[in-house]
Amino acid sequence: MLPETRRQRLRELIAERGYATLDELVRALNVSESTVRRDLEALDLSGVVRRTHGGAVSAGEARTSALPAFDERTHTAIAEKRAIGAATAALIEDGDSVLLDGGTTTLEVARAILERNIHVQVVTNSLPIAQLVATAPRADLILIGGYVYPRTGVALGPLAIAEMGEIRVRTAVLGAGGIMADGVSNSNLLLVETERRMMTCGQEVVIVADRTKFGRPALAKLCGWDEVTRLVCDSQAPADLRRTIEAAGVVVHEAGPVDRNGHAGMTGTKSETTDERTEA
Repeated sequence: MLPETRRQRLRELIAERGYATLDELVRALNVSESTVRRDLEALDLSGVVRRTHGGAVSAGEARTSALPAFDERTHTAIAEKRAIGAATAALIEDGDSVLLDGGTTTLEVARAILERNIHVQVVTNSLPIAQLVATAPRADLILIGGYVYPRTGVALGPLAIAEMGEIRVRTAVLGAGGIMADGVSNSNLLLVETERRMMTCGQEVVIVADRTKFGRPALAKLCGWDEVTRLVCDSQAPADLRRTIEAAGVVVHEAGPVDRNGHAGMTGTKSETTDERTEA
């Protein structure tokens, strides 16, 4: 294969995936690692890709929009996400620690927590959430580092996972790409690997998902319902699937409309007291 043809193929592969590791590119082109490294250096110099530790991202994609995938999803089910954010924030108490993964629904959770003006420690791998929390007077921010996926501004991968080794929080709040009877899934393998580590950091694991995520699988399985403490969803989520999840032992909270003060009505399928929550 001619060098120009090979480099064009590299550009296509990286553009398709957003991020590609060196090993993936070596296997895809069936050439040596040193050849791929030289080609990436040439493409980096020309400005069409940006090399990272262990791989490359599409520079053109990164310049088109700061966070294109994040921006696109921000406009989907906005009212439902705000209601879920307010309902989830109501579960957080003064002095709590909470881990938030990167997503448009968890961003609404962060906004709603800050609106309550309680003292809270927020751990996140999301640059949009970190930017929001960093200016809050009563919130302490712990930012997880690692490879920052350019389409969403979320730190993923081995470095992020390693940083969470000593982190323990009261509540880990994670978004979802798919909600099915057998569990939760998400659309990015690297994201799922990172989220699995996040789940081990929390005494409670809360999944937040709007109606559009129900009844559809995403690319990679994150967990079964036996690993989840609570699910917060909107009132339009399918009732039969909610009952199945509830039967698996998950406390399902249905977020009602957000009022003028930013508060959402909420129902829980299991009654609980503050003492029960503390002992969880």
